[in-house]
Amino acid sequence: MSMQRNAEEIIVEAAWAYYYEDRTQNEIAGMLGVSRSSVAMYLQQAREAGLVEVRLDPARFDTRTLAEALRSHYGLKEVWVAPGRTGSIERVAQLAARQLPDLLAPGDRLGVAWGQTVGTLAEYLVPKEIPDLKVLQLVGAMRTPYGFDTTNCAARIAAAFSGRVVNLHAPAILSTPELATALRQEELITRQLDALTEINKVVFAVGSVNDQSHIVLCGIATPAALEEYRKLGAVGIVLGRFVDRNGEHIEGPLDPRLIGLLPQAIRGREMSMLVSCGADKVLSIDAALRGGYANRLVTDLPTAEAVLAGPARAA
Repeated sequence: MSMQRNAEEIIVEAAWAYYYEDRTQNEIAGMLGVSRSSVAMYLQQAREAGLVEVRLDPARFDTRTLAEALRSHYGLKEVWVAPGRTGSIERVAQLAARQLPDLLAPGDRLGVAWGQTVGTLAEYLVPKEIPDLKVLQLVGAMRTPYGFDTTNCAARIAAAFSGRVVNLHAPAILSTPELATALRQEELITRQLDALTEINKVVFAVGSVNDQSHIVLCGIATPAALEEYRKLGAVGIVLGRFVDRNGEHIEGPLDPRLIGLLPQAIRGREMSMLVSCGADKVLSIDAALRGGYANRLVTDLPTAEAVLAGPARAA
C-alpha cells in the first residue's frame, strides 16, 4: 500500500471495493495490505462520514416484522414471509425450498404430505446429499388437476437429497369403509403405514373447505360431503382430514374410507414446516397453527397480514 495516500482515500477505496465491486473484506485487506479488522473499521468510518448510506427495503422490513409477530403469537420456532403484495405459490415454494435443506440432518425421517404447494417446493430444491435420509409419503395417492402425480412429491424431495423414498401404495380414499379396512390389513400397506410412525420431521400444506377446495377437485369429497363437514365445524384440511377452528380433527363420513396418517400424529415433531398461502387458506393456516401441527411457517405477505389480523375477518 502506498504511504502517499491519506486516510480518506483509503476509506473511499475500501468502501468502493466493498459496495460497488462486491469484494469481500478479506480480498480488500489483501489489496490494501492491511488486516481484515482494519477494513471493517474503514467501512464503519465510511458510513459515519456519510460516504455510504445504508437503506432498509421497506417491503423486506415488513416481512420480518410480520414474521416475528406470527412467531410470537403462535409460539413458533421460525417463520418466513415471502415479500410482494400480489401473493404467489411459486414465491412461497421457492422460499421454503431454500430453508428446508438447513432443517434436515443425516438420519432424518421426513414425512411429506402432497399438495400443489409442496409439489412446487420440490421443483425448486437445489440438490444436496443428506446421508441416510428417508422421505415418507403421509397420504394416499389420488388424481389431481395440478399436473403432477401425488406420489411424486415425496419422490422428488427424496431425489433432491439423495434419500430413500417410502411411498404409500394405496389410494387416498376407497369406495367403502370395508374395502379401506381390508387394504390397511394388507402386509405391504401395513408396513408402509407402520413406517410413518418413524417420522421426526414433516413438510405439509393445508387445504380450504370452499367449493373449489383441492379435496373436491381431486375427487376425495363430493360437494355434498364437503357441506356436511362444514356443518360439523370444518374450516380447513390437514393431511387430507377436516379440522375445526382449533385444529382438532373432525371425524365424519369420509374418515373410515381414507388412507393415510392422522393429523394428530404430526404434533410435537422435532420439525414441522407448514407451507401455504392465499386468502382461501387463512382460516386453515390459523387452525393448523392453533392445533399445534406446525412449529415453522412459510407464507407470503398478504396471507401473513390476514392471519395476524384475525381469521374472523377472513371468514
